[in-house]
Amino acid sequence: MPDPGPTNRSAPVDVPVHHLIRDRWSPRAFLPDPVDGEDLARLFEAARWAPSSGNSQPWRYLVTYRGEPAHQRLLATLNEGNRRWAGAAPVLVASYAQVTFPAKGDRPARPNPTALHDLGMANALLAIQATALGLHVHFMSGFDQEAVNAAFPPPPDVQPVAVFTVGHGGDPQDLPEDLAARETAPRARHRREAVVVVDGWS
Repeated sequence: MPDPGPTNRSAPVDVPVHHLIRDRWSPRAFLPDPVDGEDLARLFEAARWAPSSGNSQPWRYLVTYRGEPAHQRLLATLNEGNRRWAGAAPVLVASYAQVTFPAKGDRPARPNPTALHDLGMANALLAIQATALGLHVHFMSGFDQEAVNAAFPPPPDVQPVAVFTVGHGGDPQDLPEDLAARETAPRARHRREAVVVVDGWS
């Protein structure tokens, strides 16, 4: 896929990276337009092929659609700051991790210490696939885990980890003033030198 060139929300990278990584970002402004079902399937197909410890594939997803009761129940579990904008997105998803390796043969069930890492890998691939389709995903940790479990009782050993929106980006000016300012602020990250060390910590 050729690089279409940076947009006004592309990351100001220090060295070149693939444009899907450079152009992925997490807006708060969403159009209410539905997401095509085939496109949504592509997101979860991308997640399905993420790497995982022992090929355990511990990720799970609960999908809700705007206008349906389940969407309102999931939206209600978000903190107030996220509820201000997330309800406009047409799709709201809870992502979960199965935190144990299931029993297999003579081997009993046991904790999976990399379940959250593996879910993160799946979510990252999902977000990159969304960018390739012209969609946006915004992951949120600001939700009440107990409320999610009460609204949608999960299978054993399956825990909600993040909730995210899926949709087409909207106009930041449709957001409250403080959120619009955050939506258009320059993007920034720690410098590589702050997060990568060679041969040891100093």
